[in-house]
Amino acid sequence: MLHAPQIPDRRLASINLAVVIALGLAISAFMAKPFLAALVWSTTLAVLFAPVDNAISKRVGSRGLSALITTMITACIVVVPAILIAGTLLNEAVKSAALVVPMFDAEDWTRLMGEHRWLAPALQWLHDKVDFPDLIRTATAALANWSGSVLRASFSGVANLLLTFYFLFYLLRDREKIAEAAELHLPLSEPEFSQVVRRMIDTIFATVFGTLAVAALQGGLGGLMFWWLGLPAPVFWGVLMALLAIVPFLGAFVIWAPAAAFLALSGAYSSAVILAIWGTLVVGLVDNVVYPMLVGNKLRMHTMLSFIAVVGGLVFLGAPGVVLGPLLLAVTLTLLQIWRGRAAAPTEARP
Repeated sequence: MLHAPQIPDRRLASINLAVVIALGLAISAFMAKPFLAALVWSTTLAVLFAPVDNAISKRVGSRGLSALITTMITACIVVVPAILIAGTLLNEAVKSAALVVPMFDAEDWTRLMGEHRWLAPALQWLHDKVDFPDLIRTATAALANWSGSVLRASFSGVANLLLTFYFLFYLLRDREKIAEAAELHLPLSEPEFSQVVRRMIDTIFATVFGTLAVAALQGGLGGLMFWWLGLPAPVFWGVLMALLAIVPFLGAFVIWAPAAAFLALSGAYSSAVILAIWGTLVVGLVDNVVYPMLVGNKLRMHTMLSFIAVVGGLVFLGAPGVVLGPLLLAVTLTLLQIWRGRAAAPTEARP
C-alpha cells in the first residue's frame, strides 16, 4: 500500500525560518558591536556628504573615484580641524579648571553671606548640600579622561578612525545598492521605505547641524563673553556650556545664569547685567533662531523624547548615542506610524 508523500507544515517551516533569521541577526549584531562607533560616524558622514559626492560624481563620471575624493575631502574637513581644535580646547579646559576651585572656598562663602544677609540661609544651604570643589574636580577628571581618550594615539583610536573612513568610502560608492538591498529585504512598500529613509536623513541632519553645531556655537559665544568680562577659565566654561547645550531641557544657561548671579553677589553689577543680556539675547538667540533655521521641522520629535533619546543614547551607547539614540527613536516612531496606517486602511476602505 502506497503512502502519500507528507506535505511539510508551512506554518511550522515559517516559524523555524523566523527563528533562524532572528538567531542570525542576533549573532550579526554581536559581531558588529565592536564596530558600532565607526559604523555610526561613517553613516552620519555619508549622509551629510552625499550631496558633495553627487556633485563630484557628475564631474568625474566614476562612482569609485568620486567616493574616494569625497572621503579625502571629508577627512580634511572633519578630522584635521577636530584634532587641532580638540587638543587645544580640552587640554586648556582641564588646566583652567584648577583656577575655578578657589572661587568656592569657605572664606568666599562667608564673605558673601555677610554681604547679603537676606540670602545667607540659601547660601548656607547650598554650601552644605553641594561640594563645589569636589564637583569641579570630578568634572575636570572627566574632561581629562575624555581628552586623553580622544587625543591619545592608541591602536583603538587609530583603528576606529581608519575604519570610519573605510566604511565611509563603501557607503558613498555603493549607497544605491545598499538602499536597494535594504528595500528588498525589509517588509515595507516603496513609499513606506522612502518614508523611513527620509526620516533617517532628516534626523541625522537635525542632530548634527541642529544639536552639535548649535551647541558648539553657544559654547563659543558663552566662553567669549566669559573671556571679555575677565572671568577665570573661559575655555573651561565654554566647553561645559557646549556639552550642556547638547542635552534638551538643559543648555548654556545652566552655566552663565549662575555666573551672572555670582557676579551680582560679588558687587560686579555691570558685568552681571552684560552677561545676563548676552546670555539671554545672543546665546539664547542661537537656540531659538539659528536652531530652527538649520533644523526646521526635520526632527519632528517632542522635547521630552529628544531628551530621552540623547541622554539615553549617551548613557547606553556612549558618544555614538548622540546620533544613534535620536535616530533609533525616530525610525521606531516612523514604523509605528506605518503600522497604524496599515491597521487603519482596511477600516477606512469599508463603506
